[in-house]
Amino acid sequence: MEETTEDKRKGGRPRKKVRRSNDIRVRLTDMERFLIEEKAKEAGMRPSAWFRQAAKRAKIVSRLTPDDLRILRMLAGAANNLNQITHMAHREGLLAVQKRCREILSEIDETLKYLNSDDRKS
Repeated sequence: MEETTEDKRKGGRPRKKVRRSNDIRVRLTDMERFLIEEKAKEAGMRPSAWFRQAAKRAKIVSRLTPDDLRILRMLAGAANNLNQITHMAHREGLLAVQKRCREILSEIDETLKYLNSDDRKS
């Protein structure tokens, strides 16, 4: 009867079920490393174990969603329009600006009424 290699190993540490064979290198400042080590110490963990747990539980939030970008573009457009109106007010006077603003508001109102009308849906 031949002994298998498994039978030959009687003592020692049992094999790990999950072997961590991959690594990621992360560059940290001294302060970042200190903070991670302190948080790991408070949790009673090694820094690598703490880092893995933090990565698993992290909630990823994109910096700006497409809706956020759209709103920012609208705000930039509104700011540009305000700048133009202010420039126009300095150049032509407030009454001319007031008249132009009323015209623009009237055009916007007509467009919104058209978009919301039942005739457009049929």
